[in-house]
Amino acid sequence: MNILGVSGLEGAVSFKQRHWQNLEEREYRISQGHDSAAALVIDGKLVAAAAEERFCRRKHTGEFPIQAISYCLEKAGIRFEDIDEIAHGFDYTPYRALYSLDPLTARLYDEVLSKDALVRHIHRHCPQFPADRVRPVKHHLAHAASAHFTSGWSDSLVVVTDGMGETESISVYEARGGAMNLLHTVPAADSIGILYSLVTLHLGFDFNADEYKIMGLAPYGKPEKYRAFFETNVLLKPNGSVRIPILNINHSRNERENYQATRARLDEQLIVRRRPDQEITDEHCDVAAALQESLERVVIHVCRHFGEKTRMRRLSLAGGVALNCTANGKLRSSGAFEEIYVQPAAGDDGSALGAALYRASQADRVENVRMPVPFCGPAYSQDEIEVALAKFSECIQVQHFADLSCACDEAAKLIAQGRVLAWYRGQMEFGPRALGNRSILADPGHPEMRDRINSMVKKREAFRPFAPAVSLEEAHIYFDVSAGTELPYMIATVDVRPEHHPALPAVTHVNGSARAQTVSKEDNPDFHALLKAIGKTTGREMALNTSFNVKGQPIVNTPAEAIETFLGTGIEYLFLENTLVARRSARVHPETSGRMTN
Repeated sequence: MNILGVSGLEGAVSFKQRHWQNLEEREYRISQGHDSAAALVIDGKLVAAAAEERFCRRKHTGEFPIQAISYCLEKAGIRFEDIDEIAHGFDYTPYRALYSLDPLTARLYDEVLSKDALVRHIHRHCPQFPADRVRPVKHHLAHAASAHFTSGWSDSLVVVTDGMGETESISVYEARGGAMNLLHTVPAADSIGILYSLVTLHLGFDFNADEYKIMGLAPYGKPEKYRAFFETNVLLKPNGSVRIPILNINHSRNERENYQATRARLDEQLIVRRRPDQEITDEHCDVAAALQESLERVVIHVCRHFGEKTRMRRLSLAGGVALNCTANGKLRSSGAFEEIYVQPAAGDDGSALGAALYRASQADRVENVRMPVPFCGPAYSQDEIEVALAKFSECIQVQHFADLSCACDEAAKLIAQGRVLAWYRGQMEFGPRALGNRSILADPGHPEMRDRINSMVKKREAFRPFAPAVSLEEAHIYFDVSAGTELPYMIATVDVRPEHHPALPAVTHVNGSARAQTVSKEDNPDFHALLKAIGKTTGREMALNTSFNVKGQPIVNTPAEAIETFLGTGIEYLFLENTLVARRSARVHPETSGRMTN
């Protein structure tokens, strides 16, 4: 059975732009259906998955993911007509009558939210696809399925937390075998995800996009000053639920659409909103710290309560809030569960995967195995790489290595010398993290490296931390985890052992934590081989690892994009598979000098 999962709501932003014409550009992100993606599940197994942004190059796009779909079909060697079902990670059908009460929301339903709107997008590309084989799946159910059916566990508590699905912000499921029993929901009117996003916007960043920046800013602040504000406005209920009064004061259509009353209250009772071009002060850091603390309180409260109620000791997480690595780290260290699994594409791109898996489960055709490192996207052949090299031949010089081992040895030497390089090989990652196939790498032991990469390479805010990628064999040496602990998805923080803080300045955050990624030979043999080679040159099997992109750009997809991004940044070297690329004006490594070719 061939099931194609899709996410996103094409037209959501443009609809808002037409009907609310005087907003700031950033305010149009207060909308649904971003991060569209496609995932193909054949006979219960994930075959391919990718976000549309990686193809159209518009970050967080919600448009119909036709390019991602085309990739998935090509990967499987099938046609659109061979698809048995298309599953969509939203289902607004039960709320049609509610939307029909107002002419504007009725139009929103017809043009953006309805199954008919999705079918129209499908028919642009496959006019004969039967509408009765298009299956909407409730948003949180899709998220829950993406976590449960990739956990490898027959039983677990599943908690979905995000801004909102159709009407919910938190959903709690008891998953047993192929069944998921809904235990509890928290409505969108009490969404910790929406509050987090509104404060993100208040602090001068982008709603529904920059929340991870607040997570990175928080350790620079002290939560005490604003703790009372969040404790007053984020109430933990004895039944494991949450109440957020500040979100329930929006009454008019405009207030509800743009949270105007809530945002005015933030101005009055928190701090005056920051413009994006204004300096970040200690006050902004303190607000971020208090907000992050509040989010962690909610996550631990909900998960602990229902863990105790169900007596389940395994927890699976999905939804946009599950991308908050600090909260995941706190939950992991709380002792509330024996094991925690976070689906690595936990945001809305992952709901495409979940929708497909849920529909497969309904046909008893899903295979619940732990998701490996999600290298589910496109890979490019050496011939395609050569075409890209030829396109930029006037700007670059190249050297071909005989095999992976030789390429790793050269890359390790460059990293040991303090060079910054890009590492591009194999299939692209699915989800927001670069896990070793589309990465920028450097030595974490250089004190200036974080500032250097932030300013010259990534072109992003100086406060943002970088993550370490470390071999599974050595992770426990540097981080406060037991030997053999696997953290393959770069999705939870752990503490750096105090004795190693001075030696790892580029990846140790101001609070002593790091978003560590463990790399095993089984999960990613090529990246593992590189870390082993780095260990031989630096004494530790570790690299600073950040995504191969610049601020505002999706992670690179094609070889040509890799070269173009390399040339437009301060990255010093680029490895395309086993080919080393340098600028024509670059001084190359002494041992490679004279061997670089035009």
